[in-house]
Amino acid sequence: MNELQQLGNGFIIFMAILIIWTIPWKGVALWKSARNNHKWWFIAMLLVNSLAILEIIYIFGFSKNKEVAKK
Repeated sequence: MNELQQLGNGFIIFMAILIIWTIPWKGVALWKSARNNHKWWFIAMLLVNSLAILEIIYIFGFSKNKEVAKK
């Protein structure tokens, strides 16, 4: 039973690390997509949990600053 409890504790720690990693990336990406009026990106990132991979791709690849794009 002790081994099972250790496995459960390890899983909880692993999930906590994943949550701490994902939430800031998702927050920044959703904020940028809303400001840039990228509705489909916003919906995709809101519904798909990709452990922040989709969010990182959006932030560094597709979210251009509006002022930079106007120049």
